[in-house]
Amino acid sequence: MSTDDAPDRPDAGDCRVALVHERLTEFAGSERVAAELAATWPEHTMHVALRDPAVAARVTAPSRVHSSNLDVAYRRVLGSRSHAPLLPLFPGTFARTEFGTVDAVVISHHAFALAAARTAPAATPVVAYVHTPARWAWDERFRRVESHGLLGRAALGWLARTARSTELGALPHVDRVVANSTAVARRVERWWGRDATVVHPPVDIAAFTPGPDDTTGDHFLLAGRLVPYKRPDLAIRAAAKAGVRLIVVGSGRMEQQCRAIAGPDVTFLGAVDYETLLTHYRSARAVLVPGIEDFGIVPVEAMACGTPVIALEGGGANDTVVPGRTGELVPAGDDDAVVDEFARALTDRFRMTFVVASNR
Repeated sequence: MSTDDAPDRPDAGDCRVALVHERLTEFAGSERVAAELAATWPEHTMHVALRDPAVAARVTAPSRVHSSNLDVAYRRVLGSRSHAPLLPLFPGTFARTEFGTVDAVVISHHAFALAAARTAPAATPVVAYVHTPARWAWDERFRRVESHGLLGRAALGWLARTARSTELGALPHVDRVVANSTAVARRVERWWGRDATVVHPPVDIAAFTPGPDDTTGDHFLLAGRLVPYKRPDLAIRAAAKAGVRLIVVGSGRMEQQCRAIAGPDVTFLGAVDYETLLTHYRSARAVLVPGIEDFGIVPVEAMACGTPVIALEGGGANDTVVPGRTGELVPAGDDDAVVDEFARALTDRFRMTFVVASNR
C-alpha cells in the first residue's frame, strides 16, 4: 500500500488522550514525565487519585485534572499531610475511572494507576508507561527497607498482595508496556511476564551545563529525597569512612536519621532552588547515588553539568553512567560492603581526577 493510500492518522495535537497518573501531591521524577505527556497531547484529560493544586499547576492546566473522591478526604480529613492511610482505596478508585470518549489511554504507573486500564473504552488503545512495577509489592528486601516494626511490616505485606493482584488483573487490558529503563523492563518481564519497550524519561539537560573549569570544589554531593529506598544513610556513612566533605541537598522522612549519623563534614541544605542546585552540581567532585534508582534523573543532570557520578550498580544508572568516563558503578552487596566500596571510590583521587577530566 502506498503512502497515498494509507489511512489518515490524527495529529498528536488533535488526539483526545486520557492520561492517568497516581497522584499529584509532590513534584518529582514521575511528575516530570506526566508534564511531558500532557505537553505531547494538548487535548488531554488527566485522572489522578489526589492532587495538590500547586503541584497540578506545574504539570498541566488545572482544569484538565480530574481527581477522585479520595481527594476530599486527603485535603479535609488528612490536611494534605499524608496519603498513606488512603492507599488501600487506590485500586478500587482507579478501577472506577470514567474516561468518556477518547482516542487513547496512557497510564503513568508505579503503584496502583494500572487499575484504570480495566475501565478503558472498548477498542481504545491502552499504553502503560511504567516507572516501575510496585517494588515494595514484588521485592521482599525492598519491602523490609520501606517498613518499620511488626505492624508496619504486616500492613505493607497486605498492601503488597493487593498491589500484585491489581497489577496482574489489569495487565490483560493493556496493549503496550513501556519501561523507563532497562532494569525496569527486566522487572516487567520477571514479575508481569510482559515485554516492554524502553523509553527513558525526559531530562532537561539544556538547563544543566558545565561551569567554568575552576568551579570544582573539594566536596561530594548527595541530591534527592531522603527516603529509605534511596539509601542516603549509606552515602553519609561512606563519606565519614572516607573522611571527605559531603553536601546533602533535599529532604524527606529520613532526614533526622541521616542527621543523627552524620559527622562534622556533612552539611544539610534541605530543599534548594534551581540555581543553588546547579551551583552544587557544578562544584562537586562527584554526585553520589547510593540507592537503586528506577531510572534516576539526578545522575543525568549531574553528568550534563560535567560532574561524574558514583552510583550503585543496577537500576537506571546502568543505562546512563559510563564507568571510567562519566562516573563509576559500585558493586551491589550488603550495607557494609556498599559503604566500603563507596568509601574506596571517594578516596581514589587518581581515578576520580581522571574521570572528572574526561567528563568535563
